[in-house]
Amino acid sequence: MGYVDVAGVGHILPDGRELFADVSFRVGEGAKVALVGPNGAGKTTLLRMVAGDLPVRTGVVARSGGLGVMRQFIGMIGDESTLADLALSLAPPPLRDAGHRLAATEAAMRAAELRGKYSTAAGKAQLAYADALAAWGEAGGYDAEVLFDTVATIVLDLPWDATRDRPVRTLSGGQQKRFALELLLRGTEEVLLLDEPDNFLDVPGKRWLEARLRESGKSVLYVSHDRELLAQTADRVVAVEGGSAWVHPGGFASWHDARVARHARLDELRRRWDEEHQKLRELMLMYKQKAAYNDGMASRYQAAQTRLRKFEEAGPPPVPPKDQDIRMRLAGGRTGKRAVVCEQLELDGLTYPFDLELWYGDRVAVLGANGTGKSHFLRLLARGGTDPDPAQTPVGAAALAPVAHDGVARLGARVRPGHFSQTHDRPELMEKTLVEILWRGDEHRAGMDRHAAMAALSRYELAGQGDQRFGTLSGGQQARFLVLLLELSGATLLLLDEPTDNLDLASAEALEAGMAAFSGTVVAVTHDRWFTRSFDRFVLFRGDGEVVETPEPVWDVAA
Repeated sequence: MGYVDVAGVGHILPDGRELFADVSFRVGEGAKVALVGPNGAGKTTLLRMVAGDLPVRTGVVARSGGLGVMRQFIGMIGDESTLADLALSLAPPPLRDAGHRLAATEAAMRAAELRGKYSTAAGKAQLAYADALAAWGEAGGYDAEVLFDTVATIVLDLPWDATRDRPVRTLSGGQQKRFALELLLRGTEEVLLLDEPDNFLDVPGKRWLEARLRESGKSVLYVSHDRELLAQTADRVVAVEGGSAWVHPGGFASWHDARVARHARLDELRRRWDEEHQKLRELMLMYKQKAAYNDGMASRYQAAQTRLRKFEEAGPPPVPPKDQDIRMRLAGGRTGKRAVVCEQLELDGLTYPFDLELWYGDRVAVLGANGTGKSHFLRLLARGGTDPDPAQTPVGAAALAPVAHDGVARLGARVRPGHFSQTHDRPELMEKTLVEILWRGDEHRAGMDRHAAMAALSRYELAGQGDQRFGTLSGGQQARFLVLLLELSGATLLLLDEPTDNLDLASAEALEAGMAAFSGTVVAVTHDRWFTRSFDRFVLFRGDGEVVETPEPVWDVAA
């Protein structure tokens, strides 16, 4: 069985700041250990260090057993990447290398045959392909193909030969995650590192993941913000916060109480340290005064100095990490009574025609299984509906992929949509710093000076990342910044696609508070069972293509 040992690990950011230090924990054989903590505390960085993606310059990481890794955004390995590319990216390195070699030699062979079937080049290419095919078999490629076929049949209800060349972008986020998780959980690797494995999964998918993690004999280290999944699966919790980490030996259900007790204990230890420090300092000063007119006190003065110096060199106990103070000021604005009107709207291949009216001030949760058209629906509204008005549609909306449809979806008077994408796909922001993005503004949002930009970032606990590029932020930090851009855009209709997927608890609560104060209409696709309770209307995209409104959240969405 596999395990992971992390001992005294630290990490310094490229700008010289210390992200965390002296992190130590163990993932024992068959254990399910959850990494929790605020966005940007270093959870994903820690996973990448354990995976070998980042060098470990301070401390030691030891692993035993094969390692399977699922990264936070698994589908973002290339716009035209195929399911075969995704499967290989999750395979062990020897198999992955053999697969890439096989694909390259096959392409070279076909190209050589096109130039001349019986040429010398074609013969050499065929020999290279034959060698790559043999290496593929020796690396376990044929067994892997059986696994790929099994997983494709489970997730897509199609054999591997019919799906291997399918572009990953044609799968929903939930299908991508389910495909990756099935491969890893059924694979031979004994240790799994999973970064936000529940993101994009619908509620039945999350329940499936909870059951599979509980029954799996693999050792699993994972990051998640879904409190129910954590409570159902974590044997132990490693909390990354305050520039280090601490281990709670119990499950997530008792972690909150343990954290409160730990903070109280740290406060008490710091108070005692301060008191002892004051006593030693006063003692040193007393002997200093006496030594000034009594040579016999010089040795005691020196001893008091030494004692104080050693006490200070040992340092105080850590202070409890400061709780986050995130203030989202989603203002909105008054619009017409009807915010959205859909008449016989049909998303091609996804839904039957449906009618829907959303009123100013509604809080609408869009529920349903993965692949039923929920994100397509939000994207259509973000583009301005079926007959967009350029004056209402925000900048960048036209860059969203078109949505094939019939029927009508129109926005009401003064309705200005603001779209939050579940995949944070904003390529135009990736290489820019946060201050630069806010300073430049755009045609619909005026820029701001550095002082105003830092003030806005501070409200979102992002002031420390002001000069950091958007593409280098953690998933949760990116999500918070995208919500800030929505705040500044003047949107009166918030279209949120899985907004809480990457948000820590404090950020999700801040978003909920911001939505409550928002003067406008909110439509959110979500599989977050806790977040859904803050909505007052529920629209269900059923698996049979029907779109219906329900009085309460419905999680059994298969039909």
